[in-house]
Amino acid sequence: MTAQDEWSVSCRDLAGRKRALTVFTSNGRIVLVGPPGEAAVLEPLDVGRLRAALRDAVVVVGEESRE
Repeated sequence: MTAQDEWSVSCRDLAGRKRALTVFTSNGRIVLVGPPGEAAVLEPLDVGRLRAALRDAVVVVGEESRE
């Protein structure tokens, strides 16, 4: 996995502590990892970042499937 195949999006848990969602690709699939045992609370800007990370991951998976 290269650095461009993993993205981190800031969020908070329900208690307000800083956490992160991680998006990465694995075997032609997109994996979303949330805070362990927590819910992710996103601000509107963070939702935009998550959307961008997911879009970028889809592009990477599409490129890998063409190889």
